[in-house]
Amino acid sequence: MAIFHQHAVRIRPGTRTDRGGNTVPDWSPEAVDRLPISRLSVQPTAQIERVGPDRDEAITGWHVLSAPGTAPDVRSTDRIEYDGLLCEVVGEVARWPNPVTGSTHHVEWQMTRATG
Repeated sequence: MAIFHQHAVRIRPGTRTDRGGNTVPDWSPEAVDRLPISRLSVQPTAQIERVGPDRDEAITGWHVLSAPGTAPDVRSTDRIEYDGLLCEVVGEVARWPNPVTGSTHHVEWQMTRATG
């Protein structure tokens, strides 16, 4: 389908142990797992700008859908690199079932990028 022509990279953190002995996400370049994802439709959802006395802030959001028949490995704890921007997955990732086969029909998620 023509609308599923965009692509992104899913970035998943590794783990490390902090000074308290807790396992925490490790976002260092050598620890992350990068997975290219294709056949996406990325649609803008939000554009918020706030001007404050100390800084200006911009929040941009997108709704992402995978093409029918695809099931990209994306979790709520991942980051997404899209169009040269680093975004955060917001909320849970929805996996929509195929009503006939029960397998995943497509996957949807929200992502945002904040600057400022």
